[in-house]
Amino acid sequence: METQSRGRLRGGNGGGVPSERTASCLLLTLIIGVCCVHALEMSTGKIPFLEAVNGSTVLLPCTYASCIGITNLYFKWEFNDNGTMQKVADSVIPTDHVEPNKVNVYRERVDYVGSSKENNISILLWNVTFEDAGVYTCFGKNPKEKGKNHSAFFTLYVVEELREVDNTLTIIIASCVGGFIASLMAFMLLKNFTLFVLAKIEEKNKECLVTSSGIDNTENGLSGSKSTPKKA
Repeated sequence: METQSRGRLRGGNGGGVPSERTASCLLLTLIIGVCCVHALEMSTGKIPFLEAVNGSTVLLPCTYASCIGITNLYFKWEFNDNGTMQKVADSVIPTDHVEPNKVNVYRERVDYVGSSKENNISILLWNVTFEDAGVYTCFGKNPKEKGKNHSAFFTLYVVEELREVDNTLTIIIASCVGGFIASLMAFMLLKNFTLFVLAKIEEKNKECLVTSSGIDNTENGLSGSKSTPKKA
């Protein structure tokens, strides 16, 4: 009976409290799962659009990141021409921090300016025209992810000239804030100067009181003293 009770207690402890090895395996599985979900990420920046003047040169930015590394990463740029996807450029990056052997460019006025050392696959578009305006897709496919595709989008707007921004409100706000700060500084300086003058006046008054008290004591001492008559 005693042996059976001990066996039951051991069995209960083993089933109720997971071992350190089990906890480590669960944590490792969770980390791997998170990395697999976000293994490859394509990004065209925090502001994925640009307004450019007709005839100017613009940069179409795109970067990639992977927590599991890359092997023969295939990337391409595409342009959405009224619903028809036109390939702009593509290539294959062998592995991390290794430049692609050749970048294929399929459109005129396009240069590849990326760098694998910085995970950058951006392109430069020269002398843009109104026909270049639209949505560009930065596509990436990492064989390590078993065929998963990732994309990021960048919108290009082409205008005849840039719109002038009315800064009147900004100037008014800045002037008000500046005036308030200047007034506050002037008030603080005036306050400190006033306190300084009052402190000096009070100090002078104390000196006058001490001097007057000393004079009064001296006079009282003289008036209260009596002359001692000389003995014959």
